[in-house]
Amino acid sequence: MPKLGMEPLRRASLVQATIAEIGRAQSLDVTVKQIAQTAGMSTALAHHYFGGKNQILFAAMRHILAEFGAQVRLHLADAQTPRARVEAIIAASFDETCFAPATVCAWMTLYAAAPTQPETKRLLMLYQARLRSNLTHALRPLSKTPLADADVLAALIDGLYLRAALSDDSSREAAERAALKMLARLLGDPA
Repeated sequence: MPKLGMEPLRRASLVQATIAEIGRAQSLDVTVKQIAQTAGMSTALAHHYFGGKNQILFAAMRHILAEFGAQVRLHLADAQTPRARVEAIIAASFDETCFAPATVCAWMTLYAAAPTQPETKRLLMLYQARLRSNLTHALRPLSKTPLADADVLAALIDGLYLRAALSDDSSREAAERAALKMLARLLGDPA
């Protein structure tokens, strides 16, 4: 007889184990068995909750995006000006919950898998559209070209994630400073 209330806990444990295993392997070459072992449960139970590896990976991606969305809302809550809104979005992008090494690696690995996984591709397109929209909205009162500036900042954020995934010495503070420096340059701040 299954224990009542355990499903959400086990699903969350499998999602965390998936992110950890992808981070450890630095690729999607992880098995459901490895994920289940890291989560402390059987492979059969992992299949029971998610069906298969692609569904577990999709759940991990959704979790990462949900964490990012929560960080954006948290950082935006204190932003009183358009500039502060852009800075809050940048800060959320590099928050320690979103920029942990395993999360960065999982993020980039799942990003690479998007062309062959329609559900993951759809999630990434939603993330990109939301990031672009949030940045554009915040930049509109500050910039003559808010859409183009939003695209530059979004591309830089993704590029800084890629750099972090490929490097052992990148820090979230350095990544955030680089994005803020680009914001200042886009807005024509004196050097």
